[in-house]
Amino acid sequence: MTVVAAMSGDRDAIEALWREHRRWIAAVLLVHKAAGDQLEDLLQDVAMTLVSKISTLRDVNNIRAWLRTVAVNAARASARRRRARPRLEFLNDDDVDPNARDGGDTTALDEEAQRVMALAQQLPEAYREPLMLRAVHGMRGKHIASIMGLSEATVETRIARGRRMLREMSARPASVEPGSAIVGSISGGLLRKGSA
Repeated sequence: MTVVAAMSGDRDAIEALWREHRRWIAAVLLVHKAAGDQLEDLLQDVAMTLVSKISTLRDVNNIRAWLRTVAVNAARASARRRRARPRLEFLNDDDVDPNARDGGDTTALDEEAQRVMALAQQLPEAYREPLMLRAVHGMRGKHIASIMGLSEATVETRIARGRRMLREMSARPASVEPGSAIVGSISGGLLRKGSA
């Protein structure tokens, strides 16, 4: 079993675990990260914790729940560090590329997807996380339930309610500034009725 081998320090097993779980971990991080935090930095933090602390895992069957906790903790710790750091103020905003502050070029992104992602960030966390795991990673309710420690029925209910809230929010005219580098195909998964 890969988890047991990883717990004993097998580098190939650890790498295989990371490859298997990286995408959905990224979806969890997107839900919990602060606006200015970089996803790749947070993924690096989770990977480092995986390598250094996998041997502390108590139950090999709880690897997904353990990794979710590591991801949530990494995002929250980064947000706390960000709040503790003094902010750099720009003297002349005309001399600064606005895309440089966001860490990426948002002009190439689909504007509707950016709007939906910005709205999704406003959902309560209980609805945002299962919805993002479904839309971004395409996870089934059973897997989301095991990661979040909820029943599958609760997960499906939260996804349905989250989608309904998003549809209601997107129907309202609002100017939402894009802030997430997510491809346009995600907006369909976030707003689509029914299960994926």
